[in-house]
Amino acid sequence: MSEQIIFKREEDLPYLPITFGSMAWNKTGSWRYLRPRFENKISPCNEGCPAGQDIEGAMVLIGKGKVLQAWDLFKEENPFPAVCGRVCFHPCESSCNRGEFDEAISINALERFMADVASRQGRKPLLRRERREEKVAIVGSGPAGLTCAYHLARLGYGVTVFEALPVLGGMLRVGIPEYRLPKRVLEEEIDQILEVEVKAEVNARLGGEFLLKELKEYQAIFLAMGNHRSKSLGIPGEEAEGIMSGVEFLKNVNLGKEVPLGKKVAVIGGGNTAIDAARSALRLGTKPFILYRRTREEMPAFPTEILEAEEEGIEISYLVSPLQVIAENGKVSKLECMKNRLGPPDEDGRRRPVGIKGSNFFVEVDQVIAAIGEEADLSSIPKKLGVKENVILTDERGGTKQKGVFAGGDMIHQPHTVVHAIGSGKRAAIFIDCFLKKKKWDGLFDAIRIGERGGLSMKRYLQDEKDRLPISSQTVRLKDLNLDYFDYKKRKRMSKAQVSKRIGSFEEVNLGFSEETAVEEANRCFNCGVCNLCDNCYILCPDVAILKQGEDAFNVIDYEHCKGCGICVEECPRNAMVMEEEIK
Repeated sequence: MSEQIIFKREEDLPYLPITFGSMAWNKTGSWRYLRPRFENKISPCNEGCPAGQDIEGAMVLIGKGKVLQAWDLFKEENPFPAVCGRVCFHPCESSCNRGEFDEAISINALERFMADVASRQGRKPLLRRERREEKVAIVGSGPAGLTCAYHLARLGYGVTVFEALPVLGGMLRVGIPEYRLPKRVLEEEIDQILEVEVKAEVNARLGGEFLLKELKEYQAIFLAMGNHRSKSLGIPGEEAEGIMSGVEFLKNVNLGKEVPLGKKVAVIGGGNTAIDAARSALRLGTKPFILYRRTREEMPAFPTEILEAEEEGIEISYLVSPLQVIAENGKVSKLECMKNRLGPPDEDGRRRPVGIKGSNFFVEVDQVIAAIGEEADLSSIPKKLGVKENVILTDERGGTKQKGVFAGGDMIHQPHTVVHAIGSGKRAAIFIDCFLKKKKWDGLFDAIRIGERGGLSMKRYLQDEKDRLPISSQTVRLKDLNLDYFDYKKRKRMSKAQVSKRIGSFEEVNLGFSEETAVEEANRCFNCGVCNLCDNCYILCPDVAILKQGEDAFNVIDYEHCKGCGICVEECPRNAMVMEEEIK
């Protein structure tokens, strides 16, 4: 046994760490130097949505059977959930963490499901705020223009939409076939926009009856005329009879006009317009085929649309470019084409098609639909607004070089998709409101943006700055989750109409989810970065320091008993908690 040490005087004692301060503020004692904290972070699906929708929040509500509340949540940000649930290219699904685990959540189908339920039950969007004196003109009634009108009307402004076509909806109405987007679905959502006291005038073309200067009675203007002009093929003979643009063809079909077609219809292009044109021509009784100058991997059309076209028997010839149109008696009879190989990438990152010398061949046709891309007609737009390379130049607020004039949709430099157009319309509405109220917008863009690449949140914008909860800068990735608490489950997919029933009919192809399927699919959601009251922290805390509070039994941390062990943070499946340095 070691010798006992005895200190006879205080001076003999060694130095000891002691404190003369009170530790009453920390009833756990002095050893806790880190403390847990609940911190909701950004779900990758929310960040991936250009329209700024709270997708994760909607998944929670649908999973609990609260479908109408989920629809309300989406309607706060986007007036077109039924449209987007059918035609959106769903970047939220590409961002979904579940996609790296097993399969991404069927967000697009769930958006359609809740919109269809709301439609059947006659649900209406929440009404606007108080009326204001200022008036805003919207030029163009596509997804950008109508979204801007919807939000501005709900903010209390008098809004008038001017549309050149005889119907509202822009490309949603005349550019997308009914088998993808039924007219009744679009018209119902447009009617809901008009019901919040949006006025609309059709057959009102800017540069015709209406000039920009004639809109001077309006305190702000939003331009959203879209891309309604097809690019030319740029080959000899394309002025022959029987050559039609994809946009013109789809517009005539959607407006119910008779479109004479031959039996051998060649569709040139690889985008959604080309696929839509070919599938529409098939439904009109012809035998269409598609010529595309690159390979399938480079096609900009949605993969599901390509697959459905192939299911319906539409032949796609890849690595083929038309060289000239050969006509007989002024009408197209043949196409001279050339085979290609892929060369180096061009400016958009896709490999450039290079013609193979001596590979020319002829294709017999009696109708050609050219669908190689669309562009805006800016001939009536004043140059002082700022026009370059056939787009209107805007800042991050959607503002042009002319004070009080904003622009969005396919007319500005951004991806030409429905959801990007919707996002730009909402952004313009927010900053038109700022402009008319003379509100400062320094820092506002970052305060209401969802993540680094997401859309803007109207809900956050409408909150007072002091009430606006800070958004964590972290977007939760798969590596941040505790995957021990999740099981592998297959993604639910929508059923489709049989191919035999699709051909010859413009009835909708995709048939939607049942309620049971929708709830099951929504419950596959990881709820990345957001506490969904799974109660892991409540169950596993060794000090019973997680308490239930409030009617909804939210979890709160009892810091008087928390030891800072970090078990709750480690075992949180969703990364909705953090450890931070103890601060007195």
